[in-house]
Order: sequence, then C-alpha cells, then structure tokens
Amino acid sequence: MNIPERYRTNTSSFAYYWSKGIGATLLQKLPDKLDLSAADQFIPLLMQVDHAGDALIRALHQSVGFKQGSALTLQYLQAPLSIDPEHVNSLDGFFSSFEIKPKWVDDDKLRIGSELSRRPGISALIVLRDYCLMGGYESSAINKPLIYTGALKKGAVKRLTDTVEFWVNITREGAFEDNGAGIQNVIMTRMIHSFARVNILQSTNWESHKWGLPINTWDLLATNLGFSLVFIVGLRQLGIKPTAAEIEGLFHLWKYVGYLIGIPIALLPDTEEQAIEALYYWTMTQADGDEDSKSLAKSLMEEPYLASYPPYKIGRLLMKEIHLYYNQYLLGPYSCKILGLRNTWLGRIAHLNILKNKDNEKKINQPGKRDLLVKKGGDAQAKVKEIYLKYNNH
Repeated sequence: MNIPERYRTNTSSFAYYWSKGIGATLLQKLPDKLDLSAADQFIPLLMQVDHAGDALIRALHQSVGFKQGSALTLQYLQAPLSIDPEHVNSLDGFFSSFEIKPKWVDDDKLRIGSELSRRPGISALIVLRDYCLMGGYESSAINKPLIYTGALKKGAVKRLTDTVEFWVNITREGAFEDNGAGIQNVIMTRMIHSFARVNILQSTNWESHKWGLPINTWDLLATNLGFSLVFIVGLRQLGIKPTAAEIEGLFHLWKYVGYLIGIPIALLPDTEEQAIEALYYWTMTQADGDEDSKSLAKSLMEEPYLASYPPYKIGRLLMKEIHLYYNQYLLGPYSCKILGLRNTWLGRIAHLNILKNKDNEKKINQPGKRDLLVKKGGDAQAKVKEIYLKYNNH
C-alpha cells in the first residue's frame, strides 16, 4: 500500500491538544485507551473520493459550465422530468448513487440538532470561525486544495461568507423537508468539491504521493467532525451546555449532511465517543502546520479589517481584536503561537458574551426560555448572513 507522505505522527499542536489540552478531557470519556496504530486502517481513505460527483462534473459541468451545470442539478432535484434528454443520463447516474432521504433519517433528531445550532446565536458563528475554521489550519495537508484553487489569493472574506451562508442555510427550521434549502445547499457544496478536485487533478501539478487526493474522504470526515464534535466542544467553552438529546440530534444532523455530501455512512459517528475516536486518529496522523497554514491563519485574522462591515475603520479594528481574543480563548496560546496569532487585551471585552451565555444556561429550563433562545439566536445568525452577503460578496 502506497502511503502519502502527509501520513505521520503529529508532534505539534494536535499532539499538545490530546495530551495537555481539551482533548485530554475528551479522551477520558472513552472506555479504553486508543492505539494510534489503529489509524492505519484509514490510510486508503486518503486516496478515496466522490466518484459519482466527479463523473457528473466531467459529463455535465465541464460541457455546459459550472453555473449552468449546477442549475440543472438543482432543477433535477425538484423536477427530474423537466431535464433535457441530453443531460438526463449523467444526472440519473449521480442521483441513483444515493438516497435523498434514507429511512434511517429521524426528523425529530434533525430538528433538535438544528435547534442546538441556532440557540447559541452569534456564539455559534464565533465557534465556527475562531475555533473550527482557524483550528483546521493547523493541518498543512487538508488545506492544500485551498492553495491549489487559489482560495488564499481570493482571501478569507469570500471563504467565510460562503461558509456562513452554507451553515446558516442548512441549520434553519425545516431545511431538509421537501428537497428544501438544506438539501440543495449540501448538494451544491458536493458539486463544488468535485469541481475543485477534478480541476486540480487536470490543471495543476498536484502531488498525490504527498497529500493524497484533493478533498479526499478522510479529510471530508474531518471537516464533518469539525462541524459536529469540535463545534460542541467550542460551545461548551463559551458557556453553552448542550443536553444529551441536543448532542444526539447534532450528530444525527451531520451524519445526514455527511451522507449527502458523499461520505460513506459507516464512517459517520452517531455518538460523541465515536466522534472523539475518529477525530483522534485523523488529527494525530497529520503533518504539522507549514507556511501555508500560517498564511491562511493570517488571512482569516485580517478578515474583519478587510471586510466591508462594520463601515467604520475603528469598528473593524475592534472586531479583529475580538476574534483574536476568541482564538486565544478557544484554541489556547500553544496553537495560536504556532499559527502566528498574537494575544490581545482590547478584545477581552468579548468575555461579556461568555458571561451572558452562562447566565442564559442557568435559565434554560424556565418556561419558554429555550424556544426564545432558539428564535432569537436563529434571527441573529440570519442577520449576520445577510450582512456578509450584502457587504462582502462582491
């Protein structure tokens, strides 16, 4: 078996995370000590990709263009009989490779998981940005497709706008009913992954012997774990205390999303314990961060100032300091030093939000309180999405 060079025991931030950071506490939830050699079973996933999605890109999108190909894909999702016969076979092939709504999907769990996503309000977006996204840059390998597609040159503003729009759309009430916005956004993201991968392999000097295939199955699983397990860990750090039912619901939500996006269902966790094990094996076999990691981290650090909102320079500078505070608070000084993220005193004003979260959690069982937080939190997130789209998506 050919093993990509990226597969090695991590010696920097991830190793610290599991030995001296929050990861050490997570490992205590497991009944047995993990053996890192068990990660070897996942090596083939570095060379495994979404063949059904890639085939659709080559047959449809590369012939009619990505924009029209994507429009036809969503049109097929809503009304397959309306598709021009010229394109039916390729779309039939793609959509026959999976079920839009498998029988195992539990609507109640999806609802609870999406409600957990909304009730922290802005704090949920902070965790996604300053913990999940920034922390992901600590792996040099998973970020290489961003470099090869020119995402670094496009800047963090565009990528963050796209991420916020995707996440907000799929966590709204009823997003996965009747081929709704949730399903459409996940299928579109799957198309973007395949389009990027096909073009990287066709048009660049991508070195699979070093990195595995771009946007491979194991890296997709790691991203899924970022939106589920790492998200939960971040919420807890910011004073949110998800219930057992909410945690189960969130993992079910991301199991469904992961399935739709092309991850084999057997890899997707149902429980926090399963997710901890999966994240441990992936992170602990990642090559340490490199200069690209630092460049991506710097780009995200500068994003608040380079964005078009708030409209005044002083407001954007304050936002930058606030996000730097959350980086330090969530990732810890060890990881921040590796990524080149400095400390901040001004940004400590953000701690008031953590105190507010803790106060809300004390009142969560009061009549109507949880429903109110879900409503207010969802509205606040939707407003942030609108701001990003209005001021930054140009």
